[in-house]
Amino acid sequence: MIRAESNLLADHLVKQRRAALDVSWVAGFALLTAVMAQLRFQLPFTPVPLTGQTFAVLLSGAVLGSRRGFASQALYLAAGAAGLPVFAGGGFSAAYLAGPTGGYLLSYPIAAFLIGWLVERGASRCTVKLALSLVLCDALILFFGAGWLHTFYGASFREAALLGFYPFIIGDIVKIVLVGLTLPKLMSRVERINPA
Repeated sequence: MIRAESNLLADHLVKQRRAALDVSWVAGFALLTAVMAQLRFQLPFTPVPLTGQTFAVLLSGAVLGSRRGFASQALYLAAGAAGLPVFAGGGFSAAYLAGPTGGYLLSYPIAAFLIGWLVERGASRCTVKLALSLVLCDALILFFGAGWLHTFYGASFREAALLGFYPFIIGDIVKIVLVGLTLPKLMSRVERINPA
């Protein structure tokens, strides 16, 4: 892909895309998600901790695009399922994916793909469009997580919302603001410094 035609920050940071570089981006964002998972705060009333993972998920799609963003989060989940301690609190194994946080985790590749798809179509060029896209993708993660608690852990819809949706809104707004305010500025700065 020609850099001038891309709306992705990752494509504007290099002169030409190469498979090895794409693999590096994917692995790097999977690692970033693992690191952000360790930024963990356990709330006393819910089995789901506050973590930095959502930030990494949204950023991976917004920077890398749909396919590479999806791949980075799929790699993250595969690493944890294979036994690497990448989940929150050093958790690992396929059984961890069936736990109370399974819905959130399994939504990560989908959310990264969706935000990447929206950014590829120009959402990163406008702070408002990017913010709305990020809100949509973040809500997807929260709905998957709360839905998982309802479906597999027997929580009523109200309980699932109280345990798996509402407690995370403020933290997720902060993450959305961080990505939404910085990405368009970085994109325009990189294009000025490194024009196609």
